[in-house]
Amino acid sequence: SKAQLVVIAHDVDPIELVVWLPALCRKMEVPYCIVKGKSRLGSIVHKKTASVLCLTTVKNEDKLEFSKILEAIKANFNDKFDEVRKKWGGGVMGSKSQAKTKARERLIAKEAAQRMN
Repeated sequence: SKAQLVVIAHDVDPIELVVWLPALCRKMEVPYCIVKGKSRLGSIVHKKTASVLCLTTVKNEDKLEFSKILEAIKANFNDKFDEVRKKWGGGVMGSKSQAKTKARERLIAKEAAQRMN
């Protein structure tokens, strides 16, 4: 939880190395972002490539600019998780399922009418 920002590359292979990081960052309330290219991250740390970059300290003269960047990152990644998350279903059945459901309802209504008589 010392991290102030986590930067993840989009082209990590195998993806299992970093797929759990956004969930951990949300749990620990650490801002994270996903950037294009491992080589971009590698150039920051003077390496060929880097999969993940974690910033723990920032110089005092850069804190104002860093806070603006953090706010933009939080707005685009951390706060939009619920909007971006894939939602399965939606409660709308297909035409065949709707037909089966209507047939069952008619059958139940018919049986209920016979019991009343």
